[in-house]
Amino acid sequence: MSYIHICRHGQDLDNAASTLNGHRNQPLSALGEKQAQRTAENILKSGIHLDAIYSSPLRRAQQTAEILRTMIPAPLELENGLIERDFGALTGRPYSDIPKLAGDNVFQGDKVLYFLEVDGCETFPSCLDRARRVLARLDAKHSGQHVLLVCHGDIGKMLIAARRGITWQEALQLPYFENTEVISI
Repeated sequence: MSYIHICRHGQDLDNAASTLNGHRNQPLSALGEKQAQRTAENILKSGIHLDAIYSSPLRRAQQTAEILRTMIPAPLELENGLIERDFGALTGRPYSDIPKLAGDNVFQGDKVLYFLEVDGCETFPSCLDRARRVLARLDAKHSGQHVLLVCHGDIGKMLIAARRGITWQEALQLPYFENTEVISI
């Protein structure tokens, strides 16, 4: 088994505008770039030696990983399995549209109202299955090594669920996964 650390990407333009991004490919905001820089400094101060960094292919995660990589000498690879959950019909819509488009198909988390099903969205059970597959691949490849996964809020929660053996519902009740927060799972 590997030692997995997950990091949510820095604030992007959609986060700053309270827009649901899903698979949208927005860049980091200026604040997001600063957050990534601070996170790199904090990882270095922690004394953890990272053997590899994997990033979602979406721009906001890649930019975060590239900023981390400027200070952390570990190889960086893209991992498609770390892409954010597809938000379907809610992609690009304001957060305030969740009740209107999802109706009662919602789940109240720590600080977030999660939508469960809207047209074209990936379900949380499907996202959890994807997280399990990613962890199995990385555990096989990086046994005993420290690996950082730069990802997104929803897939990050499902990575936690997969590693800890909890349900997706329990994962959504965990504290909010902040931009550039690092969680060792």
